[in-house]
Amino acid sequence: MRLTTFSDYALRVLMYAAAAGDRLITIEETARTYNISRAHLMKVVNILTRLGYLKGVRGRSGGFTLAMSPEAINLGAIVRATEPDFALVECFAAGNQCIITRCCRLPEVLNEALDNFVRTFDRYSLADLMLDTQDFMPPKGPIRERRGPHLAVAAKV
Repeated sequence: MRLTTFSDYALRVLMYAAAAGDRLITIEETARTYNISRAHLMKVVNILTRLGYLKGVRGRSGGFTLAMSPEAINLGAIVRATEPDFALVECFAAGNQCIITRCCRLPEVLNEALDNFVRTFDRYSLADLMLDTQDFMPPKGPIRERRGPHLAVAAKV
């Protein structure tokens, strides 16, 4: 399972907005904070605003802020809204040409795994990811390159 960059950015924008509280933040500020593309963030913020998770204020001193409390923003809903599809394998997508589709049992396993993946997000709200504003300052030391994955070891059969 893998989230698109769009979903990753959507979650990070929401985390940053939550840390800012009622203060209006800008796309430029957010792009600078995360060192990511302003153009890509504009699309993310636009979608999150249209979905009602952010509220935008136009004008010279405009920006955006959360449109609801962090507790009211369910991560599963964000992932479902920002992922274009969950086509893990060919037979999950339009134009399937796999010759074993009629009898293959792999989709049952993958659907169960995908369901559990998204249900995990359903158990959390943005409030569970809350950080303080100082957490968004550039680190003083090196960034730990990888923090996962941490997969459980399968039991031997």
